Parts: sequence; C-alpha cells; structure tokens
Amino acid sequence: MSFRRISLVTAAALLFCTVAVSVARAQGSRSVADFNLRNGANAEVALKSYAGSKAIVVVFVNPACAFSKLYQNRLAALSTEYSAKGVQFLFVNTPINLEASAEMGEAEKLKVKTMGAELPLLTDEGQKVSILLGASKTPEAVVLQPAGDGFAVRYKGAIDDNPQVEAYVKEKYLEQVLDGLLAGRTATLADKRAAGCLIKKF
Repeated sequence: MSFRRISLVTAAALLFCTVAVSVARAQGSRSVADFNLRNGANAEVALKSYAGSKAIVVVFVNPACAFSKLYQNRLAALSTEYSAKGVQFLFVNTPINLEASAEMGEAEKLKVKTMGAELPLLTDEGQKVSILLGASKTPEAVVLQPAGDGFAVRYKGAIDDNPQVEAYVKEKYLEQVLDGLLAGRTATLADKRAAGCLIKKF
C-alpha cells in the first residue's frame, strides 16, 4: 500500500472519529449531578427531586425580554402538553443585558405585550444554574434526562425556528427532542443557537 493511500485511510479514520465524538456529544454525553433553584415562596427546588420524570426542561426567561414575551404562550402550552406525558418544565427568571442585546431591536418593533398564562418563575441564586448549563440567551431551553446518578444534557438552544411569528414556525426543535426521548430514541438533534436577549453576568 502506497504512502498516499495510507495517508488517505488515516485521514478518513480521523474524520470518522471526529464525527463519532460530535454525535456522542449531541446525544448527551454531557451531564449534571444536581442543582437548586428557589420558587416564589423562597422554597428550595432541587433538580434531583425530578429524578422520576421522563425529562426535565429548564427554560431561561425574563419577563422584560421581548423574545420571552413572544414565547410565553408557546411555553405555557408546551408545559401543559408535556407535563401530562411525564416531562417537568422549570422556568428560570434570568437577568438580561438590554444594552448588549443587538437582536432586541427587531423584537421590540413588534411592540410585544405580555399576554396569556403566567409562567411560574424560579430564581437562580448567583446564576449558578445558567452558568452550569451554559445558557446565554432568554429564552433558551435545556433538556435533561435522568441517567444513572445524574442527568444527561440532551439538547440546549432554541425552542423553534421562528421567534417572531408562531404561525410561520417550520422546525419545532424542543418538541422534536422531547418526542424522540418519550419514544425511547436517543436525541440526535444538534444544539440550535437561540435568538433572544443576552443574559447579564454579574
């Protein structure tokens, strides 16, 4: 076998390994052990208390963020629908940086008003959870699935592909991941960049 052929075979093998690692990451090789949030009554809400759920969806939102307002009804509907299927939604009230949110301009032009069911918001003290899960925008969803002694991260990113107009949504990313997990399939959807307000770090 010539040196050139060996080099091509080696390159192909390395490419295969790289793709395999990327797929493994997308399928949830990342994991977290536990974290704590606080509800409106200042009571502690621990992730491990939902170890019996089929999946946990942590959604970072902010009531003042136009994108969060645009998704409020969609998120409430998803929570109602999937809660009946054994999926727990946790809505985390997260501070945003209005000055640095370049995408805010387009959303604000819609003069969005908060309407519909209010989301039960939880507090992330010290931003520990948003940092742990790598959230950078509101709204942004992270799907966790109980696995062993912890929770595997199955997806992180956008809820769907059209923040501004729900009627024009073509790809429902979050629903696709949840439906797959509930059907017993390993999540294969790569993380999708969320459009929204930048989370303010303190």
